Amino acid sequence: MANIPLIGEKFPELEVVTTHGVMKLPEAFKGKWFVLFSHPADFTPVCTTEFVGFQKRYDEFKKLNTELIGLSIDQVFSHISWINWIKEKLGVEIKYPVIADDRGIVAEQLGLIHAVGSHTVRAVFIVDPNGIVRAIIYYPPELGRNLDEIIRAVKALQISDKSKAAMPANWPENELIGDKVIIPPAADVKTAEERLKNYEGYDWWFVYKKLED
Repeated sequence: MANIPLIGEKFPELEVVTTHGVMKLPEAFKGKWFVLFSHPADFTPVCTTEFVGFQKRYDEFKKLNTELIGLSIDQVFSHISWINWIKEKLGVEIKYPVIADDRGIVAEQLGLIHAVGSHTVRAVFIVDPNGIVRAIIYYPPELGRNLDEIIRAVKALQISDKSKAAMPANWPENELIGDKVIIPPAADVKTAEERLKNYEGYDWWFVYKKLED
């Protein structure tokens, strides 16, 4: 397996064939966030539910300045046939591009082939407007993704960047602090001593604040 991109690294420069024509990544989405997600194969039930789910949430992603792009090791005509089937049978038009990686080159570069078989696993790469990989999630073929979690992750990363804060578990419905965000750890003794004077918190190392409007 090639050296796959890691969180915090630049997404590799790739020229890919898609259902929307040839695209260069991450250049095609410069200035935007994008979610690249792989699926095992066209014309399979779980993948169909995911594609419909992503499309149903496409407007939500767009509001977050985020584009979607799918991928599997099928040929482009297979993608087109499957997308047409989804539109005809399920009444859902897939508007985002899908990479046709029939030679497996992109899958190899992104580390999408795992020990479970010869098809791509259900990987998710969240990439920011600077082309930096911000999150990576892997699911096995038999487990469909929670698409709302991917939206939550994009939204949380954007808010984290803007507020310079960390996001708690299950944000915005955390069991301890609700929709508040966590202040980064103190870097010196003086800052640590002042933390509870300036913010709410359980201790100097666990302080939080409300999001600014």
